Amino acid sequence: MELWLGSSSHYMLPRKRQVGGEVVVQEDGELNLADESPIKKLCTDDSKGTECNSGNINSSSSSSSDKPPIMAMGNNGNSGDIDEDLHSRQLAVYGRETMRRLFASNILVSGMQGLGAEIAKNLVLAGVKSVTLHDEGVVQLWDLSGNFFFSEEDIGKNRALACVQKLQELNNAVLISTLTTQLTKEKLSDFQAVVFTDISLDKAIEFDDYCHNHQPPISFIKSEVRGLFGSVFCDFGPEFTVLDVDGEDPHTGIVASISNDNPAMISCVDDERLEFEDGDLVLFTEVHGMTELNDGKPRKIKNARPYSFTIEENTTNYGAYEKGGIVTQVKQPKVLKFKPLRDAVKEPGDFLLIDFSKFDRPPLLHLAFQALDKFISELGRFPVAGSEDDATKFISLVTSINDSSADGKLEEIDQKILRHFAFGARAVLNPMAAMFGGIVGQEVVKACSAKFHPLFQFFYFDSVESLPTEASDPSDLKPLNSRYDAQISVFGAKLQKKLEESKVFTVGSGALGCEFLKNLALMGVACGQNGKLTITDDDVIEKSNLSRQFLFRDWNIGQAKSTVAATAAAQINSRFNIEALQNRASPESENVFDDTFWENLDVVINALDNVNARLYIDQRCLYFQKPLLESGTLGAKCNTQMVIPHLTENYGASRDPPEKQAPMCTVHSFPHNIDHCLTWARSEFEGLLEKVPAEVNAYLTNPSEYTMAMKNAGDAQARNNLESVIECLDKERCETFQDCITWARIKFEDYFSNRVKQLTYTFPEDATTSSGTPFWSAPKRFPRPLVFSVDDLSHLQFILASSILRAETFSIAIPDWVKSTQKFSEAVNNVMVPEFQPKKDVKIVTDEKATNILPASIDDAAVINELVMKLEKCKEQLPPGFKMNPIQFEKDDDTNYHMDVIAGFANMRARNYGIPEVDKLKAKFIAGRIIPAIATSTALATGLVCLELYKVLAGGHKIEDYRNTFANLALPLFSMAEPVPPKVIKHQDMSWTVWDRWIIKDNPTLKQLLNWLKEKGLNAYSISYGSCLLYNSMFPKHRERMDKHMVDLARDVAKAELPPFRNHFDVVVACEDDEDNDIDIPQISIYFKSFHLQLFHWLPTSSLCSVYDPPAQAMVEHGCFPSFRTSFGTKSETRHMVLGRCFPAPFLLLLDDSGNLTLLTLIRLGNAPDSHQRTS
Repeated sequence: MELWLGSSSHYMLPRKRQVGGEVVVQEDGELNLADESPIKKLCTDDSKGTECNSGNINSSSSSSSDKPPIMAMGNNGNSGDIDEDLHSRQLAVYGRETMRRLFASNILVSGMQGLGAEIAKNLVLAGVKSVTLHDEGVVQLWDLSGNFFFSEEDIGKNRALACVQKLQELNNAVLISTLTTQLTKEKLSDFQAVVFTDISLDKAIEFDDYCHNHQPPISFIKSEVRGLFGSVFCDFGPEFTVLDVDGEDPHTGIVASISNDNPAMISCVDDERLEFEDGDLVLFTEVHGMTELNDGKPRKIKNARPYSFTIEENTTNYGAYEKGGIVTQVKQPKVLKFKPLRDAVKEPGDFLLIDFSKFDRPPLLHLAFQALDKFISELGRFPVAGSEDDATKFISLVTSINDSSADGKLEEIDQKILRHFAFGARAVLNPMAAMFGGIVGQEVVKACSAKFHPLFQFFYFDSVESLPTEASDPSDLKPLNSRYDAQISVFGAKLQKKLEESKVFTVGSGALGCEFLKNLALMGVACGQNGKLTITDDDVIEKSNLSRQFLFRDWNIGQAKSTVAATAAAQINSRFNIEALQNRASPESENVFDDTFWENLDVVINALDNVNARLYIDQRCLYFQKPLLESGTLGAKCNTQMVIPHLTENYGASRDPPEKQAPMCTVHSFPHNIDHCLTWARSEFEGLLEKVPAEVNAYLTNPSEYTMAMKNAGDAQARNNLESVIECLDKERCETFQDCITWARIKFEDYFSNRVKQLTYTFPEDATTSSGTPFWSAPKRFPRPLVFSVDDLSHLQFILASSILRAETFSIAIPDWVKSTQKFSEAVNNVMVPEFQPKKDVKIVTDEKATNILPASIDDAAVINELVMKLEKCKEQLPPGFKMNPIQFEKDDDTNYHMDVIAGFANMRARNYGIPEVDKLKAKFIAGRIIPAIATSTALATGLVCLELYKVLAGGHKIEDYRNTFANLALPLFSMAEPVPPKVIKHQDMSWTVWDRWIIKDNPTLKQLLNWLKEKGLNAYSISYGSCLLYNSMFPKHRERMDKHMVDLARDVAKAELPPFRNHFDVVVACEDDEDNDIDIPQISIYFKSFHLQLFHWLPTSSLCSVYDPPAQAMVEHGCFPSFRTSFGTKSETRHMVLGRCFPAPFLLLLDDSGNLTLLTLIRLGNAPDSHQRTS
């Protein structure tokens, strides 16, 4: 028997699905993949869709290994064909079983305008088995504002055929085919779900009847996007079983006590609040004493409270509760009975309410979409944008349908809304398509997997608030024969011009960033002559990004995200003026994103993945008074927040509470869940394989400096560092691979046997606390030591993975004999494991408030001196040039053994404490802190944000026009509300918010600043610059600073380095009123440079360059020519343009009080003078 050496991914992870070959068009008008892969054979024959799903694709390949492997701890099992490198973030949302169902699903998407393209994109990224695109129409110029697959070259081509090649690039494992002829209902039997985005109501009813009555039922979805209005209808059959309604992990609790009562009261430890609700079913396990509850029977909860609940059971005659017990929620399936479309249209039932300010809108839109279908049926066209006649006709149809309604007749019809509906009915706007593409894509996933609760059954949405506040003239809505005509028909040419000339900063180019760039390119944002979009991201592309960051391809792995995304976005719209940077937006990059950069912006769009970066951008937007459009996703959830100057609160005004961290003593000695075990495992991995080798290298690089630093520190941490380095270079130093095996085997014994023996020796099972209560009471779990055995494959796998990584740190080659299970087992058995005897008086930290588990002692300094001497002796034994290789944890490479070691560490520890173990994938999610992510929620969030962007760039909207959104596609839940206004602070006759900034000019002294505030009824008692205190009324010496200029105090006291191009600085002032009440005042900006005018003779360009080249060049370097830099790109180009071409015109030079040339301003008064003359 042999071992695979290439990492456990060979035997733990599934084989990847075979990819398809090139895309070809067949003679019958269908398009398919050219090779004869198993995928194609399963999907292109005449078998029914249900037969197509009968087994896993290429399943035989995953079981044909002739090398029986050592299985990893927490084996992933038969994962089918899931490429976990690619789909890891999606797996964190769906799980393997849902992914397997997706991989067996064949989907039809009919109608390849913008909405169809977005749905297909999301399904291909999700990894369904096949997607068939159906469209009989051809690409028109009108379509280019909605479908990102189309280009000008595609005009006149069939829409489905024009999409398929680019769609295939997103995921070669998905079979993409096309239908370009009329669709028959019998063809629908090839699919598990069908989606229609451009179909008449009569035809939809015909197809839905067929799907509803088919055996098994075919899930039917009809969706439309008409201007700023959209709809979805779902019918998943007469009875559809939802296996998991919300996708959340089952809630759990740790039992503290159970009463012998009727009903029984269960109290849980107050470690965390219980999430149970009345009616939930729960299971009890590990209960001591009242063992009758461990029978595996679900019990219903009543009277659920934060830390207790009752169950409908009489426990009076049960055994008395002693200790222990875990209570776990049992999730129940739910059966939904869908109506067919023909019935649901007449009796729609309850609509999903998403905006409480529009509670009466869904019934009106239900009529409007029916009326639009009738309008098209009667006239053979859509209503014309701006046509009052068409709007009147449309409104009359709505009225007629309403009057004929037996039940649910509306008493009042909002004709203004219906006019907007009619005017934009033909347009498929990209933000709407992106939003509904996310929603419908998720509904398809639900239909195929029974994961999450479907929409039941109609969903309506509108965003009429996105329209300009001033009504557009009908002539402004007419097409201009441009790619933006569809958008112009809704918003008008004036707003389109604003979009094109806008200056936008997008921060981040990951999943959100890619979606934003696609949307902005299609909308025409920054596509005008003076428009510009700057995007920055310091990250590079990884394989796991490809499942949702759709602008990237596998050949881009390792390249800069921003550069690749910008290039791809420019291909969507060649007029897109986009600059890609690789700078992290932070205080360190403010020389790049300087004041001039921020002042020129119109809007900032965040596409970030961490709170700290969001808070920084938020502060910059506050300072420069720029709108910030914020969004984020977490699995199926997403949120958007609009931050609008002076209208709304800023992002940092409200924050989520910090995540609760487990006490250090719990993680290190008393874990009671797998998260604790994985936190500990990652900490040990980094300590053994990264931090200690790095400490060794730090010492060897400069021994004297390192040892001096340890002596100066003189604390327990310094002592521990030295002990670790000595141990690594002395008794744990490895020279052969057998040494690495010995190290790994002894570590196993130390971690999972000796330490447990010591812990239970110090605290026996019957130990009590000082108050007399059992020490090992909930949530503590009494541990048991493990007995190593080579026959336990999880033990052997841990030794294998650990010894390989240990060898890597010492640059030791791995011998071929390691592949043999027998030889490797013999090598492990040859290790002599020392006997262990527990010691008395060993201190084990039990204080939950302790922040350091290293015991301090009064003689640390003396011990450190001895350790330094030992370390010097160890160094003498090392070969010349010896150096170690620290290993940085990388979660997304399943060939590197990192997760094998961490999963092994965690599961062995879990086994010690009787905690349920996890497979390697679950371990990766927790230890790697992987954020669950799917393409559908990302698309939804970015679509919603771009609907708000229309409002921002149009200007003039009130706070009630904006919307913040929280959505959970799993439930589904949509909650929209107007943003919260900023807190207003009032003082006397003044008021201000966080958006205000007070400006004081003319280089004031400290006394002048204090008097300026005094005139406003404010008594300043503290003034600071950064973290430095410039003035405090409590310090008498500070009164000596009264006559000093504030800029001098900043430079002399705070050591502020103010660059030459900066003419102001900011201070924070603490004030109180005359009644000694603290008053929060705005930040104060102090302008310290005053300028006077000097007149210069006209100089020819060449003379000017020779005379003033050095100072002017310095000013160019410092960004004093923002307009030229914006227009002409790089600094070298800027210098050439400014000094070589732009000076032949009258100009002014400004000098400060010291006579230094600091700023050059060109005043264009016409042509250059013919002779030397003075100008003013």
